[in-house]
Amino acid sequence: MVVTTAKPNAVPTETRMGETLLSIRDLRVDFRTETGDFRAVDGLSFDIPPGKTVALVGESGSGKSVTAQAIMHILPKVARISGGSICFNDPAGDGRPVDIADYDPEGAAMRALRGGRIAMIFQEPMTSLSPLHTIGDQVTEALMTHAEVSAEEARRKAVDVFARVGFPDPQRALRTYPFELSGGLRQRAMIAMALITRPALLIADEPTTALDVTTQAQILDLIREIQAETGMSVLLITHDLGVVANVADEVVVMYRGKVMETGSREDIFRHAEHPYLQALMRAVPRFAMAENERLTPIREVRTTAFDKGVASSPTQPAGPVLRAEELTKTYTLRSGWFSGKTRTIRALNGINLDVMPGKTLGLVGESGCGKTTVSKIIMRALQPDGGRVLFDDGSGPRDVQHLEGDDLTAYRRNVQFVFQDPFSSLNPRMTVYEILTEPLRIHNIGTSDERYARAKELLDMVGLSKQALRRYPHSFSGGQRQRLGIARALALQPRVLLCDEPVSALDVSVQAQVLNLLKDLQAALGLTYLFVSHNLAVVDYIADTIAVMCRGYIVEEAPKASLFRNPVHPYTQALLAAVPDPDIDRPLDFAKLRADRFSDPAQWPEPYRLAPGEHGLMTEIEPGHKVRLSDQSSREAA
Repeated sequence: MVVTTAKPNAVPTETRMGETLLSIRDLRVDFRTETGDFRAVDGLSFDIPPGKTVALVGESGSGKSVTAQAIMHILPKVARISGGSICFNDPAGDGRPVDIADYDPEGAAMRALRGGRIAMIFQEPMTSLSPLHTIGDQVTEALMTHAEVSAEEARRKAVDVFARVGFPDPQRALRTYPFELSGGLRQRAMIAMALITRPALLIADEPTTALDVTTQAQILDLIREIQAETGMSVLLITHDLGVVANVADEVVVMYRGKVMETGSREDIFRHAEHPYLQALMRAVPRFAMAENERLTPIREVRTTAFDKGVASSPTQPAGPVLRAEELTKTYTLRSGWFSGKTRTIRALNGINLDVMPGKTLGLVGESGCGKTTVSKIIMRALQPDGGRVLFDDGSGPRDVQHLEGDDLTAYRRNVQFVFQDPFSSLNPRMTVYEILTEPLRIHNIGTSDERYARAKELLDMVGLSKQALRRYPHSFSGGQRQRLGIARALALQPRVLLCDEPVSALDVSVQAQVLNLLKDLQAALGLTYLFVSHNLAVVDYIADTIAVMCRGYIVEEAPKASLFRNPVHPYTQALLAAVPDPDIDRPLDFAKLRADRFSDPAQWPEPYRLAPGEHGLMTEIEPGHKVRLSDQSSREAA
C-alpha cells in the first residue's frame, strides 16, 4: 500500500484503460522562477476509475492544485509539463485513450475536453465567476460552447440544472449576478456550470473549504447524488481528512509533489502506514480528544518569548471582561433596483453574551447567522439598534458605545481583531516591520528602537524569525500570514482578541499550528478570546464555553463538556452532525442534513419553535447549560 518512489513512465494499455477513466503516469511539472527552476509535481502516478471518487490529499503546496491544472491544461505561464502522461479514455469516445499531456493547451481538441468532458469546480467561486454577467449567462455559455443547442434550449437546461443543484428559485437564478448570492449558492452555481455539459470527470479543487459545515455537507451530498445519477468520476482535491472519510473511494496522499501513500479509503483510515499520513491525521481536531490533549502539527511553531517571561497577565476584573446585553440589529434592503420596495432583515435578536477574563467563548453558527455582526458591534465598527456592550478593564464595566477620547483609544488598545483572511487584511505595500509597528506609531508608543525591539519580540511570540521583518506579506505562506495577523493584534498588549474564523481557510496542519499558538498565547499572556467559527470541532478544541447562534438568536449556550455530552437544541444537533469526522465509523448523516428545516426557527419542533417576531427565552436546563425555548414553553418551564 505504501508508495515512496515514483513508478516508471508507462502509458497504460487499452486493456488497463478499459478499467480506468484517467490514468496519470510519472507526471512531472516544472516552474521557472527568478530564483531558479523547481519541480512542483515529481513523478506522480495514480488512476481514476469510472464512477468513483478519488481524493488527492495533502497540505498547501504539496502539488494538488498543480496536478488539476495540468489535467485541464491551465497551468500558469511559468509552468510546463516536463514529462509523463495523462491518458484519458472518454466513455463517449471511440474507446482509444488520448494523452492529454501531448495536447496543445490552446488547441481545438483540448478546448473540447476542457469544460466539456472534463469539468472543474474551483476553490473560490467569487473569483471564478464573472461579476459582469448573470449566473444564467455563464451557465448557458458553458453548454453552448460544447453542444449545438439554441439559446432557448440552453436556458431551459440551465433552469433544470439550477433546480437540480438546489437553487430555491431556478428561474430567478437566470438573471441573478454572483454578488447577489451567498457563498453556498455561488458554489452551487459553479457546480451547475460544470455539470450542464454532463462531464465524464469532475475535478473539485477544495470545493467546500470556505463554506460552513452544514453547507459543506449539502454540497458533498449533492456531488454524491449527481455522481450516482450520471456515473461521472470525481477527483476531489482537499486537505480535509473528514471530507475524505465521507466521500472518497480511493485516496492518494501527496507531499512535495510525490505520492506518499495510496489505497482504498478503508486501508488509508484503518492502516495508515506512512509517517506523513499519520501526522496529517494527528493534526485534525476531533470530538473525542482528551481534556488536555494537544493537536500535533507536522511542523511545530517554536516560540521563545514565553520562556523569557516577556509579558505578565494584567489585573483581571471580577466579572466578565466583555458583556453583550440584548443586542439587536436590523438591515433594510431593496427588493430590486427600481421596485421602490424594501425588506427588513433582523441580523441580531436580543443577543446576550458574557466573555470571562482569561477564557475563550466560542461563537458558532452558519454563515449569515450574525456572528460577525456581533464582533463588529463589540469593535464599534457597527452601531446596534438596541442593547449595549460593556467592557471591564478591572475598574468596573463601561458602555462601549459611550466611550470617547482617551477612553475610546484605551478600549481600542485593549480589544483587537484577528481576521479570517490574513492576506487581504495585511497591506501588501508594507513590510512586516511596518505592519507590526504601525499600531505603536498610531498610539504614540515607544521610540524607534523600542518599536524595533517590540517587533522582534512579537515575531518571537508567533514563531517567526527576525529575518521576516524586511519581507512583504506575499512572500509568506497562509499560516505564516495568519501568525503575522496575530502578532499585529498583540502589538498593543490587548486584553481581548476577537478571532473571526481565523483558521477556516488553512489546511489541517497549519490550522493545528495556529490553534496551538493561540492556546499558548492565552496561557502565557492571560488573554481573553471571543472565537467565531462555523466548525464545532475547532471550537471544541479551543473554547471553554460555546454559544450556538442561528438566524440572529443564541439558541444554546453551555460549557463545552456539557454541550457535546448533551446537545439539546435541534440546530446544535444538526451542526454537530454536519462536522465531517476523520473516522470512517462515524459517517455524516446526509439524510438529516438534506433539508434546511434545522436552520428555520419556524420549523423547529416544540418546545423550540419560534413564530415570526417571537424571541423566546433562554432557559437553564442544567448548571451553566441554557437553551432557547418558545415563549409558551418558557412560561410552562418556569
